[in-house]
Amino acid sequence: MKLLQRIWISAAVAMGADAPVTFNKDVLPVLQANCQVCHRPGEVAPMSLMTYAEARPYARAMKNAVVTGKMPPWFADKNVGHFKNDKTLSADAVRVLSAWADAGAPEGNGKDKPAARAFNSGWNIKPDVVVEMPKPFELPAKGTINYKFVVVKTNFDRDMWVSAAEMRAGNTEVLHHGKVWVRPPGSQWLSKAVYGEAYEVETQRDIIGRNAGEEGNDILGKFNPGLGPQYFDSEGAAKFIPKGSDLVFELHYTTNGKNPTSDASKVGFVLAKNPPKTRYYFNPGPTALNLAIPARDGNAEVVSEITVQQDMKLVYAQPHMHVRGKDFELRLIYPTGEMQSVLKGKWDFEWQMGYEFEKPIVMPKGTRMVAISHFDNSANNRFNPDPAAKVIWGPQNWDEMSNVFIGVTFDVNIDPNVVFGRSGPSNLPRGDSGPTLSALQLK
Repeated sequence: MKLLQRIWISAAVAMGADAPVTFNKDVLPVLQANCQVCHRPGEVAPMSLMTYAEARPYARAMKNAVVTGKMPPWFADKNVGHFKNDKTLSADAVRVLSAWADAGAPEGNGKDKPAARAFNSGWNIKPDVVVEMPKPFELPAKGTINYKFVVVKTNFDRDMWVSAAEMRAGNTEVLHHGKVWVRPPGSQWLSKAVYGEAYEVETQRDIIGRNAGEEGNDILGKFNPGLGPQYFDSEGAAKFIPKGSDLVFELHYTTNGKNPTSDASKVGFVLAKNPPKTRYYFNPGPTALNLAIPARDGNAEVVSEITVQQDMKLVYAQPHMHVRGKDFELRLIYPTGEMQSVLKGKWDFEWQMGYEFEKPIVMPKGTRMVAISHFDNSANNRFNPDPAAKVIWGPQNWDEMSNVFIGVTFDVNIDPNVVFGRSGPSNLPRGDSGPTLSALQLK
């Protein structure tokens, strides 16, 4: 992305201040480099920006979106951390889109138009293996849908190392977010489930059972609006799928309020070309299962913590909250006592971003990972379903969550089920609020 930006920026600078800005020569390269990954048919954005005819009606709206920083969506504090997938537009790109709108959005000479950017049909990766839900899940027009879990039998006949994965919603109108888990042989999670059928914790807990990390259950791919694929090849790493594993689709649906509909989501993944040097492992990270947010509190703080039990590197972080979320921060407290903030930013429930660190961060054994979240449970939050309610951990949007999913790499011979331990504030009983930073033990 950044390379494409640099190519057209050089041209834009060279053309001089008086040269007319046109779609074909100046705007289309910006859209190709930064926008079309979402703004194309079949993706999460509401309109396509692949052609002049499609983009022209939105010229003023695009200017407003980039000038205000609303688009492309990116919420990390620019002063904390550096990220490979930074979506922030350059100042030159913002000027080009603004100048085009101000000039009446001219198309320009067709000879100036660059070749169309190539996308894999229906994917942002080119998957070697695709696994789809065996039958659609049927949704009513209205009402609440509890989290659903669908086990899919795969018949994987060999161990596999995976370099990238992407979960694709079958119906983006109703799937707000989801995960696909690897359930290895021997795991008891959903062992009583019938393949292809949807189950929920609220009424079928005896069938679902416990998702136990020590059994090797691992997240393969995730879907959130704007998240895109997940890559596991940092410094030669890869994710492991044992022979005989099944996949579990975890699905959070919201009805569209208009018509009954259905969804059949899928996941695709790319096989690693060479044996990995290190293993990539995805984990819920510091998690505040004991969170409590007081009624009408406009700035409630919640803190969680885990401790690293083996030497490893942090390569990815994805904060998670619901509609009361305001902001997030991930801090590392090293065994030396040194503390470092590695990710900080605003929260937007509609765009749940993942952040790929530009350089992997070394975390020696004993490093503590601390997540700090703030929530607006006041009437000033227009998304708040009930300011009068005390909120605790729960799966639905009117409940709350506070954690940071993390991607880490470590030696392939290390058992991934013993690499983290819940610690500090996350081990406290639930109180009337928090836990907060006051519960954090500092040396």
